[in-house]
Amino acid sequence: MVELVVCKKDSYFDSVTLMTLSSKLKKLPGVGDAVVSMATTMNKELLENVGMLKGEAVDAGPNDLVVAIRAESQEQCDAAYGKIDELLHSTAEPQGSSEAPARTIREAKERNPDLGVAIVSVKGEFAAREARIALQNDMHVMLFSDNVSVEQERELKALAHEKGLLVMGPDCGTAILGGVGLCFANKMRQGSIGLAAASGTGLQEVCVLIDKLGEGISQALGTGGRDLSAEIGGMMMLDCIDLLDADPDTKVIVVVSKPPVEEVANKVRERLAHCSKPVVVCFIAGKRQDDALDADEGAGMTFASSLEDAAYRAVALARGEALASAEGTRFALDASLVAAEASRLGSGQRYLRALYCGGTLAAETLHECSKHMGELTSNVAKDPAMKVADPFVSSGNCIIDLGDDVFTAGRPHPMIEPGLRCERILQEAADPACAVMLLDFELGYGSNPDPVGVTLPAIEQARALCRDAGRDIVFVGYVQGTDGDDQGKAQQRALLAGAGVVLAESNLHAVSLALAIMKEREAR
Repeated sequence: MVELVVCKKDSYFDSVTLMTLSSKLKKLPGVGDAVVSMATTMNKELLENVGMLKGEAVDAGPNDLVVAIRAESQEQCDAAYGKIDELLHSTAEPQGSSEAPARTIREAKERNPDLGVAIVSVKGEFAAREARIALQNDMHVMLFSDNVSVEQERELKALAHEKGLLVMGPDCGTAILGGVGLCFANKMRQGSIGLAAASGTGLQEVCVLIDKLGEGISQALGTGGRDLSAEIGGMMMLDCIDLLDADPDTKVIVVVSKPPVEEVANKVRERLAHCSKPVVVCFIAGKRQDDALDADEGAGMTFASSLEDAAYRAVALARGEALASAEGTRFALDASLVAAEASRLGSGQRYLRALYCGGTLAAETLHECSKHMGELTSNVAKDPAMKVADPFVSSGNCIIDLGDDVFTAGRPHPMIEPGLRCERILQEAADPACAVMLLDFELGYGSNPDPVGVTLPAIEQARALCRDAGRDIVFVGYVQGTDGDDQGKAQQRALLAGAGVVLAESNLHAVSLALAIMKEREAR
């Protein structure tokens, strides 16, 4: 094997771009490994672990770019290096423009005073500074970066509130502003339903189901997952509600969050009770049948039992239709399909393994499964008794969010690069007790261009592994997206169907199918 390690001084690129490049390079002919990253302490440790921290990279600093390639020949190393340079600089200048891109937020604002939104995606230690500069230049901020301290978040949001601006984040992955999708957003119909959400894939799930039902989105505002904590106090959620209430294009407001702490939930409910528009509230994995929530129903609010239920309620309100109550999925469970899938499983196959790219979907799945399963663990569980001992090794019924920080340190989020999950699919299939595997596939602007296509070889290998061991396995898959998404929702679903994967219409429907198959297997 031949190695090439190059250091480029003071050449910053965001981590998403670099991790995506690394994954693409690994697929080139003859390339055994490739790392393209900023020379942070953590990234240098990763390079050392794979034996490629050498030469200039040893003394490189966090603002330096390191390219490390291991290939079968020098020619393949050089070809891969040339590909990196091409990909990094192919979008350096706007198409049809000879003007160099602005290097700072201030410079961009000086060139175009009408700019109103800044997306900040830099290392967490620098993110608060850049967000503050954007706010000082009268720009809303979408703070994609994570690892921003609670204190910094509180200070930024206090400044934004004072200036009548928004700080969406930190760790905010999805927003739709005036019909324009940002980061991990889907291509949506425009309409009259506005959303404020403290969860990324939860926001996406409600949006895509609203689109599926024939309605559209006015605005979709993210707040960041910590916004409804006691430390932040729901500052941005309250401001988002104010904006949606004043927005002439918004007729129905939907609020999505994991259950807030009680004092923050009370503040949010109090503000929603005074909205001039009907409101749907979905506290994911919370209890709908709560005395305080039921009392609020008459104050212009309706409380959803799931993300799917939130979409249905929002659409009904937008159309002026009566609200239908539903604690479970509204999509049909085909009894003959369930029976046929369960019949393929042996008596020793007892466990459900859910491997999620979307963290909020994993949380909703944990909540739904906990109603029916006594033995259940997850890395997203808040209850210590349900916390998985080792997120890298499943046991019993297990739900894993592969987008958790423990999995994404030094590598792309699985919505961008599903390779990590492909490895885990084979690991789970090797367990003779694994019966049903539940998978999600997110489409949209920032997601992998072909998430199903990347995963299919692993599904096929898993089936072959099981066949060789004299057993079978059931896959249940949900494609979260719209017909307008560039990945092609119909094509992605067709690929799964062709591989014998049971298709679901929502995350709740996927969970319900998996549970029904498990129950049918137990009854045999």
